[in-house]
Amino acid sequence: MNLSEPLSVDTKIADVQNSVDTRNLKIDKVGVKELRHPVQIIDRRGLQQQTIATFNMYVELPHNFKGTHMSRFVEILNRNDRDVSMESFPTMLHEVINHLDAEKGCVEMSFPFFLKKKAPATEVESLMDYEVTLAGEANKEQALSSVKVTVPVTSLCPCSKEISEYGAHNQRSHVTATIHTTNLIWIEEVIEIIEDEASCELYGILKRPDEKYVTEKAYDNPKFVEDLVRDIAGRFNADDRFQAYTISAENFESIHNHSAYAEITYGNPSLK
Repeated sequence: MNLSEPLSVDTKIADVQNSVDTRNLKIDKVGVKELRHPVQIIDRRGLQQQTIATFNMYVELPHNFKGTHMSRFVEILNRNDRDVSMESFPTMLHEVINHLDAEKGCVEMSFPFFLKKKAPATEVESLMDYEVTLAGEANKEQALSSVKVTVPVTSLCPCSKEISEYGAHNQRSHVTATIHTTNLIWIEEVIEIIEDEASCELYGILKRPDEKYVTEKAYDNPKFVEDLVRDIAGRFNADDRFQAYTISAENFESIHNHSAYAEITYGNPSLK
C-alpha cells in the first residue's frame, strides 16, 4: 500500500469501537472532556453573546461494546454555529444520545457570562463576568438539565460590626447556585436574586461616590455565610419554578487564614 495516496472511499477500515467486549462491564460515562468551542448565548433580551464554552460530553456504554465513537461528539458541535439558551440546551442532550446511538448521555457546558451594569451613584457603565455551567442528562424519553451560576459579592461580618467601636471587616464572597427548574428561568434572574441578598453587589468600575455608596450599603447590611444561603434559599422557595437547588457561599475572610463556608441543598431530581 502506498501511504502517499489517499484512501478510496470504498476502502474498508475496521470499526474497532463496535467490536464485542466480553468483560460484561457497563461504563457509566465515556466521551470527551475539556473541549473548547465557540458558542452564542441567548440572553433574556433575546440578544446573542459570543463566547467560548468548555464542554464535557459523555454517553453510557453498554457492556457488550468495546468503545464509543469520540469524533461524533465533536461533530455535534461543528455541524453549525450553536445558539444556546436555557430553552435550547435539552435539544443538545437528545442530539448526543441520538447521534451516538446511546441509551443515556450527559453534557456539561461552562462559559463566562457578561452583564453590563451601572455604578450605583455615578451610573458609569461597565461589564461584570459570571461563571455559568449548563449541565444535563437525558435518556430516550426524558431530559433533565440544571444551571450553575457563581456570583461574586461583598459580605460584611455582623459580629465584627457589633463588637467594634467603628468599622467592620468585609470581603469578597462567591455564592454558587445550582438550580433545577420546572419552567424557564434566565441566568440574569438568578444573578439578580443572589446580588439582592448579599451585603452589596460588585461592579466593574466604581468612582469615589460609588465607593462611598457600596461601603455604606455593606455596613448597613451585614451578613454571615449562613445568612447568605438562607436568604437566597428563601427567595428560591417562594418561586414555584425552582424544583431543586444547591446554594453555597464562600467568604474569603479578610482577617482569617481560612474561608468561611455554608451550603443548603433542597430536592434531588433524577431521570426515571
